[in-house]
Amino acid sequence: MSTARRSAMDVSFSSSIDRTLLLTVMGRPMRHRASGPGGNLGEMWPQIGGLRTLALGTPGELRANLNTLVLAGVKTATAGLLDEYAEQGEELEQVGERLALVDDHDALVGVVQVTGVEVTRFAEVRWDFARAEGEGDRSIEEWRAGHAAYWARVGTPVTDDSEIVCVRFRLVSAGDGGAGDLGT
Repeated sequence: MSTARRSAMDVSFSSSIDRTLLLTVMGRPMRHRASGPGGNLGEMWPQIGGLRTLALGTPGELRANLNTLVLAGVKTATAGLLDEYAEQGEELEQVGERLALVDDHDALVGVVQVTGVEVTRFAEVRWDFARAEGEGDRSIEEWRAGHAAYWARVGTPVTDDSEIVCVRFRLVSAGDGGAGDLGT
């Protein structure tokens, strides 16, 4: 398990609102609390230039490390929980969709394009996907143990039957804010 993942697992939250504001589960885009229809608190994924944002990991060192891996071409995948999409009324990413990779301040650092989306049981996530996450796991068993421990720690324990959204992507634009291909 990588040092970055251990740091993410050690994060504690004083309330569920803190968790909502600060937590991203294993690379899913950051959710921000916002007023929904009728002024109720709801959740939405922020956008930059019409692109949904991708805020990897949790703020701080973990996000910086994961962004560096993406910009270096090492990290080309991320995993999330299907239940999160349903709970937040968010659609799955689509092949060809571009996402704005952001830092802790929601500043654009790059643009990635989704190359594959697969929903699979946690027990059936393949090694080639886990390796594409680029986070240093040495086996699928290590990947599963690390992800299971992380999700349990943040209050969303998984079982072998939990549905995982496996998103693959490629870097489209980086540097200078990554804005070169933002609108295309």
